[in-house]
Amino acid sequence: MSSAFLGLFNMSSKPAVRPLDGITVVSLEHAIAAPFCTRQLADLGARVIKVERPGEGDFARAYDERVGGLASHFVWVNRSKESLTLDLKQAEALSALKTLLKTADVLVQNLAPGAAARMGLTATELQRDNPGLILCDISGYGNDGPYRDKKAYDLLIQSEAGFLSVTGTPDVPSKAGNSIADIAAGMYAYSNILAALLQRQKTGVGSSIDVSMLESLGEWMSYPMYYAYQGASPPQRSGASHATIYPYGPFKAGDGATVMLGLQNEREWLAFCEVVLDNPALASDVRFDKNSKRHENRDALAKLIDACFSKLTCDQVIAKLDQAQIANARLNDMNGVWHHPQLAARERWVSVDSPAGPIPALLPPGTNDQFDYRMDAIPSVGQHTKAILTEIGFNPDQISAMKATKAI
Repeated sequence: MSSAFLGLFNMSSKPAVRPLDGITVVSLEHAIAAPFCTRQLADLGARVIKVERPGEGDFARAYDERVGGLASHFVWVNRSKESLTLDLKQAEALSALKTLLKTADVLVQNLAPGAAARMGLTATELQRDNPGLILCDISGYGNDGPYRDKKAYDLLIQSEAGFLSVTGTPDVPSKAGNSIADIAAGMYAYSNILAALLQRQKTGVGSSIDVSMLESLGEWMSYPMYYAYQGASPPQRSGASHATIYPYGPFKAGDGATVMLGLQNEREWLAFCEVVLDNPALASDVRFDKNSKRHENRDALAKLIDACFSKLTCDQVIAKLDQAQIANARLNDMNGVWHHPQLAARERWVSVDSPAGPIPALLPPGTNDQFDYRMDAIPSVGQHTKAILTEIGFNPDQISAMKATKAI
C-alpha cells in the first residue's frame, strides 16, 4: 500500500468515551473465532489481554507473511490488544492467569475441547473469587453432545452445517472464500458477551456462555433449511447465480469485465427489456413473461443477454442498468475493494500500527456520533508480559525466574 494511500486515512474527532471503556477481557485465543470476537470488544474500548504461548504465540501468526511479513489473518483480528505470554502447563504461569482473572470482566477461550476445564478455568471455580466474571467458551460443536470432542475447522463446519451443499456449481460444491463459520461464531460470542454485560448490570452476577460454530452457521442456514422444509427439494447449487430467480447473477461485458445484476419483479423485467436490452417486445415473450418461465428457459435468455452485453463495456452496461433502476454491481477483485470509491468517500480507512509499521484497516461497520472506535496497534508476541505481571503484583525477580523457566 502506497504512502499516498495511507495518507488518505483519518478519523473524526468525537468524545473520548467508548461503550466498553473500563472493561477488561482476558482471552485464551487462537485462529479466528475468538480473536474476531475480542477484537470487536476492543473496537468498543475494552482492554483485551491476549494470552499466547511463549515464543511462537498464536499459531495464526505463522499462516502467511503477506502484510509486511505479518500474517493476513492475524493482522485482521488482533489490533488493539495486549499480548501476554504464559506457558499454562507451568504452575506459576497458570497461577498468574488466575490472579489476573480475579479482577477481569470477561474470559474468552477457544482452546481444544476440555482444555480450559482441566486447568480449572470454569465458572464454578473462577466465579468464587469473581462473581461478576463472564466466561465465554467458543468451540466447534458445543460443550456437550456426541460431537463435543471432534476437531472443528472452518471448512469442516461449513460442511456439517450444510453450507457446501448449497454453495458452488451444480457439479462442484465450494467453500466460502472467507472463514464464514469462524466469523459467525465470533459474531455470536461478541453479541452474547454484550448481552451478558447488560445482564450483569441488572443482577450483579456473571454468566457462562457456550457458543458453537455449528449452531452459529446453522442459524445462518435457516433460509435453505426452511426452503427444504419437510423433505422438500433444497436450493440447487448455481454458482454466482440465484437458485430460483433469473436473470440474477454474473454476466460478461464486451470488455471482459463481469457485471452482477438482479431482477426482483415484473416491473423490473419490463424496464430491463426496454432500457437495457433495447428490446421491449421481449418482455411479453411467452418464454419469459414471468420469473418461473425465465428460470426454466434461462439458457435461451442468457444467450440474448450475452449478445447485447457483448457490444458494451462494463461501464456502459452499468449505466444502462442504473438508468433502468436495476440493481447491479461490479465483480471486484481485492484490489477493487482496496480502492473502492465508496469506502474512500465515506472515510472508512484508518491506519493502525504494527510490528511491521503502519497498516491500513477498515473501520468496523456502523458509525456512532458519540464515539470513535478504538484502532490501536497489533502487538508483537509477549509485548506486554512484563507490564501485566508487574501490574498484578509480580516483582522483577519473579518475572526473571519465570522467563528463565520459559513460563513466559
